[in-house]
Amino acid sequence: MVRNTKPSAQTLSVMAVLSSAPLDWRHGYDLAKETGLKSGTLYPILIRLAGRGLLEARWEDEQPAGRPRRHLYRLTAEGVTVAQESAASSPRPTGIRLLGVEGA
Repeated sequence: MVRNTKPSAQTLSVMAVLSSAPLDWRHGYDLAKETGLKSGTLYPILIRLAGRGLLEARWEDEQPAGRPRRHLYRLTAEGVTVAQESAASSPRPTGIRLLGVEGA
């Protein structure tokens, strides 16, 4: 069964941040800082977006000294389109930062 629901305010926030620089790979900690979302909210959103083909995910190429490699994320071409359409048709949610969205 396909769900045709509107994205949550949190999902819109993540997509807005990612669409502000769609070619750049971003890591979860960076996304959490920019959106204000906790990891328990952010990572399930990233998993759902990837499962729907709206997000690409990969590991960092090399392990930096002193920390493990991180997962990196960016929107697919379809994800950028969905992010732009969602931003244009959704009112700005209260309490969620929508960076990279015109009028936010």
